[in-house]
Amino acid sequence: MIIRSILVLSTAAIAADLTAIPEGALAKKKELLFSDDFEGAEPAAVWHKVVPTFSVEKGTLKGTQTRDQNTPAADGKPAVTAHAAVHGLEIPTKDSVVEVKIRLDGASMVDVEFDDRKYTGAHYGHLCRAQVRLNGVTLIDERDGSMRNDIYEMSKDPTKTAERTKLLEGRSATYPAKLEAGKWYTFVVETVGDEMRVSLDGKPAGYLKSPGIAHETKSKIELGVAGKDGFFDDIKVWNAESAKK
Repeated sequence: MIIRSILVLSTAAIAADLTAIPEGALAKKKELLFSDDFEGAEPAAVWHKVVPTFSVEKGTLKGTQTRDQNTPAADGKPAVTAHAAVHGLEIPTKDSVVEVKIRLDGASMVDVEFDDRKYTGAHYGHLCRAQVRLNGVTLIDERDGSMRNDIYEMSKDPTKTAERTKLLEGRSATYPAKLEAGKWYTFVVETVGDEMRVSLDGKPAGYLKSPGIAHETKSKIELGVAGKDGFFDDIKVWNAESAKK
């Protein structure tokens, strides 16, 4: 698929308290672990729906958030909590490069997430993720940040807001960007040790250094979409090692 647009990102405009994004890649690609161009009639069997709905549409993977609001339990039906649509893969990695083409066509956010369901120190085994919105890129250490069990429980108690905010310092970073709705971008997420770097169309777009990123086994890679609609195409996943070696 032809990339039809160029990211406009002003690194000079990045807030002074944000860490400078490394110009060069953190990771050196090793073996290719997975690729999918979504040319089948349905998502390949290796994919599993974590939070529906996803479908294949014109050679792309389309995600649409359907759980878009909290609904209390009623008439014998359980409560429903708002949640982005999530599509997952079982691909164990430690350090990796994930490359995927993305298009926000009504979606408010798309992301690449790493989880380890066997890890019990964080809610649902969430480890780290990189999110893209039309106006910015956010990188999050969830294992030692917002999804760490004690911090996650604090989110339910308004009296703990200040304490929780303090604990979350340094566990995420948001960099400004300017993307266009309906345009394709190549989204690359590198994780090496405790560092994560994001690029869009080959341009540095975000960086975070935080201990949860170094989790030894990132057993799952998931794609997420908030809002309606987000598209993915031509995903590739490589094992990687530090580019400094």
